[in-house]
Amino acid sequence: MAGGHAHRAPRGHRHAGGHGHGHGDPGAEVEVARGPRAALLSALALAAVAAVAGLVLLWPSGSEVDRITESVPFALPGVTFPTAEVDAVRPPCAGPAQRAGDCGLLEVTVAEGAGKGDHASVQVAPQVSKSGLAPGDRVKVQRTPGADGADASYAYFGTDRTTPLLVLLGVFVFLVLLVARWRGLFALVGLGFSGVVLWEFALPALLTGESGLLVGLTTAAAIMFVVLYTTHGFSLRTSTALAGTLAGVLVTAGLGVLATNATHLTGIPDESAGVLSSLVGDLSFHGLFACATVVAGLGVLNDVTITQSSAVWEIRGAAPTMTRAQVFASGMRIGRDHIASTIYTIVFAYAGTALAVLLILQLYGLPFDDLLATEDITQEVVRTLASSIGLVLAVPLTTAIAALVIPGPLAYSDKEGLL
Repeated sequence: MAGGHAHRAPRGHRHAGGHGHGHGDPGAEVEVARGPRAALLSALALAAVAAVAGLVLLWPSGSEVDRITESVPFALPGVTFPTAEVDAVRPPCAGPAQRAGDCGLLEVTVAEGAGKGDHASVQVAPQVSKSGLAPGDRVKVQRTPGADGADASYAYFGTDRTTPLLVLLGVFVFLVLLVARWRGLFALVGLGFSGVVLWEFALPALLTGESGLLVGLTTAAAIMFVVLYTTHGFSLRTSTALAGTLAGVLVTAGLGVLATNATHLTGIPDESAGVLSSLVGDLSFHGLFACATVVAGLGVLNDVTITQSSAVWEIRGAAPTMTRAQVFASGMRIGRDHIASTIYTIVFAYAGTALAVLLILQLYGLPFDDLLATEDITQEVVRTLASSIGLVLAVPLTTAIAALVIPGPLAYSDKEGLL
């Protein structure tokens, strides 16, 4: 350099061999001081211990789960659900006068399962007849054995959609691996782990009467620890995002509980909850709603916190002289844009799932304050607002944690270069 001064690597900002990066981001590697690193990792270690303790204490008894599920049979003894091939699709009935004919029927032949080779005519709803079924398609039928040697009776149960769903899944996995490569593979592994935790722990624990709030928090912590580190690698950048995610989960859970109590929600908005209420006596629907609120917000929280953590690390790598306050302010400018777009995602996701309900309410023409008195609308509003508030607060929390963890600013001199 001019004047004979060599450009020295910034003290505290040299490459740190993995302290500040995930999968191949060498440009943003910074060395973090021992104090902030120890504080962050100690807090996460306590959270991990709490998550493991929750899994151990709340893990449902296998015998109790079996007792509950066996006491609620799906069908009467002897009833089976074989696969049948469609031979012909009759047009839907135009009115009650036609119901005596062959309209609205599917002509089927049992292809797999009990009664293989049987021919049957099964009545279907008009929307099933108009769904595009054609000869050669497959459906599931309900086969009920006849009494005293009589022939078995058949009824339509559902359309066999296994093949198109597997094709769609295959396309999804292929594109994820093609575009995201190893990162995509790790994301798929994390997604599979999430499904296992929900199916093997959360659902059975709720069925056996465990606290829905504790189950939701334990599930969220277990999933986030594995998903974030699996997908983004073991680094302080990922650990910062994890800390922000867990903070957002706590905020969402707390707001969900407070809002549920304040709005006097029953947690039973539809008939499926009514069925659960009659079949599982110890199930708390307040707890179920709290658990659902926590789990529903995990995806967007993960997205926002990892983005904020990465943004702060990149800002520090690109501008080593900025103060922590300046880094925080710069990171928040990115976060505000992300908040706006992600809130749209939450609202539109809930609106899409509840579109049929919204159409019915539109037909009723009730005033908005009357709509808020209904259980199903209020639940969606509470869940959306609790998730959104947790998301909004997770941005400054994650950004602040990251700004505290990264190294402090370097001093510069025009004459001497880096000091």
